[in-house]
Amino acid sequence: MEYVEIDVNTSKDGVFYVFHGPELHFTTNGSGLFHELTAAEIDELDAGAWFDPSFAGTRVPRLDTYLRWIKGKAKLFLDVKRADLPQLLALLHAVQMQDDCFFWFGDPDAAYDFRRLAPDLALKVNADDAAAAVAAHDSLAANIIETSLDQLTAEFVATCRSRAMKIMVYHTEKDPVAFRSILDWGVDMINCDHGDVVAQVAAAHAIERAAG
Repeated sequence: MEYVEIDVNTSKDGVFYVFHGPELHFTTNGSGLFHELTAAEIDELDAGAWFDPSFAGTRVPRLDTYLRWIKGKAKLFLDVKRADLPQLLALLHAVQMQDDCFFWFGDPDAAYDFRRLAPDLALKVNADDAAAAVAAHDSLAANIIETSLDQLTAEFVATCRSRAMKIMVYHTEKDPVAFRSILDWGVDMINCDHGDVVAQVAAAHAIERAAG
């Protein structure tokens, strides 16, 4: 089952939303910072007109509603921008999705807090080389290591495999040749903006592998 990446942000009064932020004006008709508004104020924002007039009136989705909608359809990659971690973990357990997602934190301190609170849940850490992957394993018990195609080496792959860490490659360009190269490395996941192209390349790649 595929993963969908979402950003978790929080209103002034502690309600979780699916929103990158923190600035409001890029993707809503609001202004200021996301965490400065209450949930009642956020629920009145237009989050669709900036993209296309046909989406005018689209609201910022609340995380709890989104989780219940997507459950069973896809797993989640949670990029946690701003959240009370015990409250977030309680919500995921309440909807029984804690094992259908993995987490990433731009703030290293938040990653350590997460690992202390949730030793059994999946955590992604970024690493540019084998040494950084080892550090992520030893200090955070990382489950997934994300890197770029340029950083993939036999040593990097072997290091992750020896520590039972999955490998995810970040590649957002629409580049079938690069996707094929990534698949040749036998990685576990590709973090991309063109999932349809990846699916086409992966299908052809699997046929070729099966044919020998």
